[in-house]
Amino acid sequence: MNDKKFFVLSIVISVIVFAVVVVLNIIPKPDFVPSFTRFLPLLNACINGTCSILLISSFYFIKQKNIAAHKKINITAFFLSSLFLVSYILYHYFSEEVKYGDVNHDGIVDAGELAAAGVIRTIYLIILLTHILCASLILPFILMSFYRGLNMQVEKHKKIVRWSFPIWLYVTVTGVIVYILISPYYTS
Repeated sequence: MNDKKFFVLSIVISVIVFAVVVVLNIIPKPDFVPSFTRFLPLLNACINGTCSILLISSFYFIKQKNIAAHKKINITAFFLSSLFLVSYILYHYFSEEVKYGDVNHDGIVDAGELAAAGVIRTIYLIILLTHILCASLILPFILMSFYRGLNMQVEKHKKIVRWSFPIWLYVTVTGVIVYILISPYYTS
């Protein structure tokens, strides 16, 4: 497959993933919610945290010119991010949206809950919105980075990774932060 065909494929994959995530927020939730679902947000945060460490390790190893370790670590990070996506989709298929500040879990953040949440809610929403924006935009670039790296197109790989690496790292780090901030509002 040539670069142009793979780029088109990566855009198509990214659009499909984005569409699935949007649809998950529209469709009705099933009546039956498997018990494992409540553990998925923590699993997702652990995966994101692990990916953050792997991405930093990958950067270290490429600076040391250890291409084999760099490649293995990136393949692991890619696999874990794929697992994250599956877990994320499962969670949002089965579970209603959790809102920051919704202490009574009625799906509405009323004036009292809003006042109690204070400025931290605004900080949370800024982090969440930038996380979502970056996550929705980065996927085709991650896919192209992998394609070029695996095909040893080193110069093209470097050009795209210069942008995709910091954004992917931001997404994984903010994923953990979002979980830490929202976790008090999950129901048991």
